[in-house]
Formats: sequence, structure tokens, C-alpha cells
Amino acid sequence: MTATDGTVGKALDVLEKVAERDRPVRFSDLLAESELPKATLYRLLQTLTNQGMLRHDAETGAYSLGVRLVRLAHRAWSTASLAPLARPHLDALARQTGQTIHLAQLDTAQVLYVDKRSAETPVEMFSQAGKIGPAYCTGVGKTMLAFLPVDQQDRLIQQQSFHAFTDQTLDTPERLRAELVAIAARGHGYDREEHEPGIICVAVPILSAGGRVLGGLSVTGHKDHVALATLEGHLPALKTTARAIAEDAADWAFPERGSEAVMTRREEDTCRESG
Repeated sequence: MTATDGTVGKALDVLEKVAERDRPVRFSDLLAESELPKATLYRLLQTLTNQGMLRHDAETGAYSLGVRLVRLAHRAWSTASLAPLARPHLDALARQTGQTIHLAQLDTAQVLYVDKRSAETPVEMFSQAGKIGPAYCTGVGKTMLAFLPVDQQDRLIQQQSFHAFTDQTLDTPERLRAELVAIAARGHGYDREEHEPGIICVAVPILSAGGRVLGGLSVTGHKDHVALATLEGHLPALKTTARAIAEDAADWAFPERGSEAVMTRREEDTCRESG
């Protein structure tokens, strides 16, 4: 949240704190993690509950996500996510490869897994649809970063929280930048056990006709079950699928020219003056 986000930004931060938990959370637990004054936190929780974004259990005193938020999340998934239109393409790719398939999009500086198909021999791994992962040490994350405009790429690299998950993690901006140059040159990226021990993948970007990054697509496995060279053999199918998803996304929720949907600085100033 930035200093200009005000009350809305604070409320969204509180909402995210509740959403991060796998179970309902009490006020005392939220207060212990929050930098907000007790009265402010309580007021925001009350507002979010009144608006249906949170649910408060009077018996236990715990907060959980509200039905209204669930409706909004479902709507966002269906209109702003690649998942619905990509579903048949992912099904076909999973049948063809027999491996785990991931579809992801960038969520600010992180990776949001929006859909997944499990391998014929399932492997336990971090990624699940709806989960957020690090961009700097996942195949889809690095691949999407590699094809961003330089200024946007630089900004997102600065926002990474570099941590060595394994001995293979690229845990500095310098190592990551060198990898992104290599990915952009060859057109695809790898995860060489950089996020989870044993987990490897080959990833490609999903690009609009104008080269804008819409998402990332990967074929993933465990090194004990499949070799990286075998996953590389699926690159033609990966690239074909990525192109098909991009074609379906054209002129839908991802128009090539997004300027019409975004306020210009002048329009924002006009709104402030009139509001």
C-alpha cells in the first residue's frame, strides 16, 4: 500500500491478512500482526463485515472471508483471468504430455497460478490454482518477467524478496537479470529445482500479437519421474498452446490497446477537481 491509498488501501490490507489464513482468524491475532491502531483495525473490520466482504462469527469471535467477496472473486476469475478460455487448451496439453501443466499470470511482482492440470502420476508440489508464488525462482515467473518492457521488469525485480529456497535459487537481482536475458534470447525458461527440491519445469510466455505478456505456461515434473530433457521435448506443444490461448484472448478481456480502459493523468486531475 502506498501513502496515497488511504482508508481503502488499509481496508484491502486487512482483507488480505484474513485471506492469507487457512482458517478463521481472531481480532487479537490480526492486531498482533497489524501496524494499525486497535480502534482503526476494529473499525475497518466492522466496515468490511457490514459490506459482506468478511464474515464475523459471534460465537467464536473469528473473521473469515464473506460471501460477497467470494462472488466478486469468482467474477474476477471469469472475466480477468485467462483460466476460462484456456481450459480446453490445458486439457489437451495435459493429455498430450501426461505431465503437470501450470497456467499463471503476474500479480504485481508475484506469480498467481490461475489453473493447473495434474500429471498422470501426480506429484506433491506448492503450486495450486489460486496460490501466489515468487516470480524470481519459478519457471513461469521468470519467463513472464523476461518478456516485460525493461522499465516494468526493473520495477518488479526491485520488488522481489530474494530468498534461497534451495541451493539452485537465483537469490540476487544480478543472477536473476542474467537469467532473464538468456530466457528472452531462447524464448523459454526453466525451473531447475529453484523453488522446491526435485521440482523442474519448462515454461513459455503467453504473448499478445503486440508482444504484451498475458501469462505464462509450463510443463512440470519431479526429477525422479521425468528428465528436464523430456520436458524440453514438449516445447513445440507448449508454444502452440500458448499461441492458441493468446489468440483466444485477443479482443476479449485483454485488448491490445488498454489505454481506453485506463484513466489518463489529465482525466484523474479532472476527477479530483470536480469531485
